[in-house]
Amino acid sequence: MPQPLKPPPLRTGDSIRVLSLGSPVEEDHLRKGCDELTRLGYTPKFDRAQTLARHGFFAGSAAERSTALREALSDPSARAIFCARGGYGSNYLLDCLTAPPTPWKIFVGASDITSLQIFLWQKFHCVTFYGPMVATNFDRGPSASHGYDSESLTRALTQSERGWSLALHAESLFPGIAEGVLLGGCLTLIETALGTPWQLDTRGAILVLEDLLMKPYQVDRALMHLIQAGSLRGLAGIILGEFPQCDPPPGGETVKDVARRIFQPLGIPVVWGAPVGHTSRAMLTLPLGVSARLSAEGSARLEILEPACAP
Repeated sequence: MPQPLKPPPLRTGDSIRVLSLGSPVEEDHLRKGCDELTRLGYTPKFDRAQTLARHGFFAGSAAERSTALREALSDPSARAIFCARGGYGSNYLLDCLTAPPTPWKIFVGASDITSLQIFLWQKFHCVTFYGPMVATNFDRGPSASHGYDSESLTRALTQSERGWSLALHAESLFPGIAEGVLLGGCLTLIETALGTPWQLDTRGAILVLEDLLMKPYQVDRALMHLIQAGSLRGLAGIILGEFPQCDPPPGGETVKDVARRIFQPLGIPVVWGAPVGHTSRAMLTLPLGVSARLSAEGSARLEILEPACAP
């Protein structure tokens, strides 16, 4: 496997470009999120016309969002790109990235942004960060409901000398210890990458899977699609999110029941209910594309075995 392309770490005072790459955002949430980034010691910048644009259910046309992404990637004054929110639409931008974006910089997002993160990993082996977004998490604040976890954010974006360990605050469905490259994100977007040139290669990986607003049978269908496509063959371990608003009909199987039934034959460590992606708790920041060790014994933990940022 080629060496992952890692960004320089984020330092106090660094400039952060805020982009809307999926669905539109509300200005008050965007400004509250930027205020929080400022409180953390960074300098958030956004183009109001781009970030607050509305074009149907997109934050501007595909051409406008593609241009904004390319400009942010090539902006020498910006050390990082933070997504304003997810929603839907980042899959329209993949064709605009035809070469490894160098120098690479910190790229943070979740939910629909999974499409870009998968593409960047499969095409260029870029390390990205599955973490809080400006208008949907930073606006709530640290340790708040639907907010962000400040410790994992700081370690992921600023640590460049060694790895670190974090509690997953999750339940062990199937115990064990696994090592592999940490990959994944939103289940729906991982599934929709099947059959594309950037289909996620999960062999030997610790795979993060999370989503919301799915019926348990829809989660079952998506997981079976991944299994039948061979995408879960050779996994080292699995980290599942909370799957909020995925309630079953009375007496029906829950998403946890589905996960237990489908993953049990794999014989690998699996944890359930980590506050990643769509979560009502403070969202963890996970570096995608780095080596990690999952401990699904007792209190589930994830050890990041190498820094996600280059020295």
